[in-house]
Amino acid sequence: MRWAALFDDMESQFAESGRLSLEAEVNERARIEMVGAGFADRLRGSLGCRIAVHLMSGDTIHGVVSYAGADALVLDEDPHQVLVPYTAAARFVGLGRSLRAEPSQVRRGLGLGNALRALARDRAELTVTLGSSAGNQRMEGVIDRVGKDYLDLAAVTPGEARRSGHVSHVSTIPFTALLAIRARLARDL
Repeated sequence: MRWAALFDDMESQFAESGRLSLEAEVNERARIEMVGAGFADRLRGSLGCRIAVHLMSGDTIHGVVSYAGADALVLDEDPHQVLVPYTAAARFVGLGRSLRAEPSQVRRGLGLGNALRALARDRAELTVTLGSSAGNQRMEGVIDRVGKDYLDLAAVTPGEARRSGHVSHVSTIPFTALLAIRARLARDL
């Protein structure tokens, strides 16, 4: 009887040791995965989740994460979509713990400039929020052109087509000043 109890005790110690070893290996692999994960991978893990983005300016944008690129994310905030450069955000609330790497090399390379060029090509009417030490400024318009690190925004009357007679002025805006860019959801157009 004593031998059976001794072997049972040894077997349970061995099983517990194996379980602890497996648990330690899983935790170590999770730590290694986190070290290699980028911020966009963390945001992609929250696609479809409702989050809050607290901007450096103090404003907060609430919405559902619909895209996370190399430099910016897109939130669906009915009836708009909001493009937020990562550099404009102070913190994010509501992100899940999941990570999701972008499998496409091409999509991994798409940055803020690419998104802005698509908006310029579509002639989308936008509300651009700029931040500065003097506070936030909102501008309505259509993107005329996008350079490496700036955009030209033609100020037009909302609802008017971008024609030279409807443009009151054109502002050149460095990407570093961008806090958020709102466009109407495609289903509302």
